[in-house]
Amino acid sequence: MSASDASLDHERFVQAAIDEAAAAQAAENPPFGAVLVDDASGTVLDRAGNTEGRTGDCTGHAETNLVRVASREYAPERLQETTLYASTEPCAMCAGAIFWARIGRVVFGLRAERLYDMKGDAGRQLALSCEDVLARGNHEVEVIGPVLEDEAATVFDIS
Repeated sequence: MSASDASLDHERFVQAAIDEAAAAQAAENPPFGAVLVDDASGTVLDRAGNTEGRTGDCTGHAETNLVRVASREYAPERLQETTLYASTEPCAMCAGAIFWARIGRVVFGLRAERLYDMKGDAGRQLALSCEDVLARGNHEVEVIGPVLEDEAATVFDIS
């Protein structure tokens, strides 16, 4: 554990991302949420939910919505010292956005593989882990997860 990890509570912030996912779902969007936290202080800098259902924008994932705001608000050097907490493992598109923003770490709740198992063949699926995507870049983005996976799974009402 690095010195910056000492001030972070991964479970608390994954729960905050799960709360964002529930809020997105209440607003008739897919239940995904993300929270950006300053590593040194443990302060929440930004938060976002998925907006795809209401807008029809296929890039309206929680993580990309968060990255859009954060990359305008903070310099890449600042974002290197942050952690993005996601309710569910970021997809390949979101992992790419996290990489381009230079966010230093991702911590997620529900594994994408488990979500796909829960959903079956429903919806769009690109079976590529965020860790695999981020490992292909020329700078390191640490990936931690799953954290609170069972809790993260509860926002999906899959019958």
